[in-house]
Amino acid sequence: MTEPNLITKLVEWYSEQCDGEWEHGSGIDLTTVDNHGWMLKVNLLGTPLETEQFEPITLIKSETDWLNCRKKETEFVGAGDPSKLSAILEHFLRFARKL
Repeated sequence: MTEPNLITKLVEWYSEQCDGEWEHGSGIDLTTVDNHGWMLKVNLLGTPLETEQFEPITLIKSETDWLNCRKKETEFVGAGDPSKLSAILEHFLRFARKL
C-alpha cells in the first residue's frame, strides 16, 4: 500500500477513536530516533485494541536494516530504520483491522 493510503487509514482509525475524551489524553506519536529511524507510539487505552493481543515482530538484518513492533501494556510501539515507516504503519493498521 502506498504511503498516502497508509496515512489515510491511520487518520481514519484516529478519527474513529476521537470521542471528546480519548484525544485529550491519548493519541499517536510519530518521531525519529537517534539511531536513524522512526518510532510510532499509539495509545490504545480506551480503544477496542486495548485488550487485543499483538504478536511482537522483530526483524534485524543489520544496524541499518531493522524493524521492531510490539504492544507494551496499552500502547503499540513500532520502530524501524528510515526505510521502514510504511512497514510500521502497515503492522499497526493490520492490528487495527484497517488493512
